[in-house]
Amino acid sequence: MERQDIIKAFTQLGIICDLVGQDKDYLGVSCGITEAEYLKLKSSINKQFLLNGWFTKDQVQNSIRAIGSWLTEENLNTWLSNYNYASQPKRVGIIMAGNIPVVGFHDLLCVVASGNIAVCKMSSNDNTLLPELLSILLLFNPELKSRIELSIGKLGVIEAVIATGSDNSTLHFEQYFGKYPHIFRKNRTSIAVLDGSETEQDFFELGKDIFSYFGLGCRNVTHLLVPYNYDFSLFFKGIFPYGDIINHFKYGNNYDYNKTIHLMNQIQLLDNNFVLLRESEQLHSPLAMIHYHTYKNEQEIETYLEEHKDAIQVIVGKKHTPFGQAQNPTLSDYADGVDTMLWLNSL
Repeated sequence: MERQDIIKAFTQLGIICDLVGQDKDYLGVSCGITEAEYLKLKSSINKQFLLNGWFTKDQVQNSIRAIGSWLTEENLNTWLSNYNYASQPKRVGIIMAGNIPVVGFHDLLCVVASGNIAVCKMSSNDNTLLPELLSILLLFNPELKSRIELSIGKLGVIEAVIATGSDNSTLHFEQYFGKYPHIFRKNRTSIAVLDGSETEQDFFELGKDIFSYFGLGCRNVTHLLVPYNYDFSLFFKGIFPYGDIINHFKYGNNYDYNKTIHLMNQIQLLDNNFVLLRESEQLHSPLAMIHYHTYKNEQEIETYLEEHKDAIQVIVGKKHTPFGQAQNPTLSDYADGVDTMLWLNSL
């Protein structure tokens, strides 16, 4: 199978992802599939909330629309021009997380586009969307069926593995898959560095980085670095439009639980009735809560970022990733800073 055949098929899938991600009506045979096939994919998106309470229609569409932005012919050709194509395919296992919709798609794309075979173990929290997307992909290139295997049970025969999970999961990954060439990913989160010059619009954009996918992703901002004696009034004003998030029952339950626990323990909080702010130098914060701590100079910022570099996925701020863009990685923005394609080329 030639790489251009793979690019062509994924490009066609990208068109479909862009359409359903924007919740558009069927546009006719020009999109490459029948109306029944298109409506079947849209129906699957609409049902996700029944299968996983975190996967609301809007959040699923956000994720699929992001995939569509990757899958253009120009993006794929530019990205893949930097890497070799395997002449002898390897069977690469992919153990997928299930924290946000179709979160393992980038790994699958990397494996297939590098000329290898993706042997995927899907999360029980997200095991219907990916098969639906791949059923569309195979309409454009049926031969790709020999390059992609999906399961929710044990992995089949593999020669290398990419595994994403918690810090505890990594211990099991090491035990079972440490003998293979591997990429093991641990817990990560993202941080915003504020300098006091931000506008209300900046904070609205930062709200996307905080509240997209209910804060469940490693690219979600869960910690703020702020100047000493910082006034959060404008921050709360900027994120006010995201207040409806409290009406989501799972998120709301986490908010109520964390608020109760901290109040019972007499831990001081800042509260705007849909997210809690607690002063703490701990990088990771509980769901529906943001940790923050203050700095007095640039050196304190650099020291904190350096100390936590192995646990930070994205740094948001005026000198870093722009506000609102943490959840919009490009094809070359590899998780944990490990170039997956370069690693695949080395197998």
